Amino acid sequence: MKYYLVAGERSGDLHGANLMKGIKSNDPDAQFRGWGGDMMEAEGMDLVTHYKDTAFMGFLEVAKNILKITGFLKKCKKDILAYQPDVIVLIDYPGFNLRMAAFGKKNGFKIFYYISPKVWAWNQKRAWKIKANVDHMFVIFPFEIDFYKKFDFKVDYVGNPLMDAIEAFKPDPDFLKKNKLDNNQPVIALLPGSRRQEIINMLDLMLTVQPHFPDYQFIVAGVKNLPASLYEKYEALGNVTVVYESTYDLLSISEAALVTSGTATLETALLNIPEVVCYKTSGISYAVAKKLIRVPFISLVNLIMEKEVVRELIQDELNEKQLTDELRSILKNGEKRTAQLENYATLHKRVGGAGASLKAGKLIFKYLQV
Repeated sequence: MKYYLVAGERSGDLHGANLMKGIKSNDPDAQFRGWGGDMMEAEGMDLVTHYKDTAFMGFLEVAKNILKITGFLKKCKKDILAYQPDVIVLIDYPGFNLRMAAFGKKNGFKIFYYISPKVWAWNQKRAWKIKANVDHMFVIFPFEIDFYKKFDFKVDYVGNPLMDAIEAFKPDPDFLKKNKLDNNQPVIALLPGSRRQEIINMLDLMLTVQPHFPDYQFIVAGVKNLPASLYEKYEALGNVTVVYESTYDLLSISEAALVTSGTATLETALLNIPEVVCYKTSGISYAVAKKLIRVPFISLVNLIMEKEVVRELIQDELNEKQLTDELRSILKNGEKRTAQLENYATLHKRVGGAGASLKAGKLIFKYLQV
């Protein structure tokens, strides 16, 4: 079978690569082409466009780049028509992929969607468009089954693919030595994100806490899809180190973490590292989002648990004083640390174990036989 996959973010690249493994276990002759990143390419996909060229965050950023995004849509449509896949598999990335679903359906392709857009968080009416244009939806949160029932759309719950990556992870015993880190100084991890805009918005703010914790070393989770020059000014600071493409290894040695809102908040929790969730965007993007979003939290941890387990510092709340206070409260002997870790145990049970990628791959191949 010929599969055309579309992922537009770093997390989508990870989940797309694992999904490809699941598909290949059922379809050894599978051929893959599409949009994604290094991990999907390493798994055997003919990569058309890398997500580093297409990742735009926030309403204002999208508006500024609308012509570029339109060009990407045209490029993707043209490539699909030329490739003529047996199925188009869309992975999250709703702003782009919901348009591709409508295009694919109109042109007679089978449309499968892996990892539902968060339509339950805002603009729920988009669920009607999903029902109209998607043949099969594979969701990763149990509550999404009931959400889509309201629209008379049956979806398949496959579990959370993060557990595939987390359970496969084995800490590197030489991580400290390889990165020239101090074995005797505790670590605070900084996970600012994987987009240029996130680094610019978040890392300066995160590092305002550094003078308040002189006994700790601050380690930044860097990504190689961004230029190293973006991190240089931070490495020039005392007691700050950037390590690349080693987020799980970094978290495994950390006492606590400051994490930009996104998939990384759930990864950090599932690796049992106390965290503070951080988020700041342009004033315009924040004002628009505040009017549209219909859920009480922005972090996946709190959404899944349906209560505040990790503190979310958003927009003006993301400042030196509040960051310092919240970080201190989750370090060893901090007043919130034990409760957060106890809640993580319940979170693990709700998320479930590994196997989502294999289950989704099996279902995708099964539905293609019909």
